[in-house]
Amino acid sequence: MVRMKVKVVGLDQNNMVPVVIITDRDENGFIPIVIGPAEAAAIRNGLEGRKHERPMTHDLLKDMIESLGAKVDRVVIHDLRNETYYARIYLKTRDGEIDIDARPSDAIALALRTDAPIYISEEVAAVALMVNKPQEDEEMEEFRKFLDSVTPEDFKQLFQGE
Repeated sequence: MVRMKVKVVGLDQNNMVPVVIITDRDENGFIPIVIGPAEAAAIRNGLEGRKHERPMTHDLLKDMIESLGAKVDRVVIHDLRNETYYARIYLKTRDGEIDIDARPSDAIALALRTDAPIYISEEVAAVALMVNKPQEDEEMEEFRKFLDSVTPEDFKQLFQGE
């Protein structure tokens, strides 16, 4: 499994739908997950540690789990089918571990409220993890060095055939 963290919640600039971006711990790879507006607000509230006068759904879920003597151990985004992610919430209880099917957005919102780690399976990582390419590659660096060394006279010679 690959440990992930929530990087940002925002709008996809291409189609203006809410997305949550999760990254690996070193921020070398990321996964954008399309979510709904309510889920975006819930995740943002969790990120910011915002409390409301009355418990919101994920706060209520956290309180219920804890009042039953259980603890959110981890959440895992374990599958990707037909462009839909699937997650599981793993609870530690007095009687052992329980895992519950969940939407990734709900699992993430709950994980943020309970300080539970977020993971993706190796299978999801293999097909969905987008790797951040280094800002500078060798070819671009060579081109920059060339530009730094070229003079206007060099261009004049090129165009005059000298």
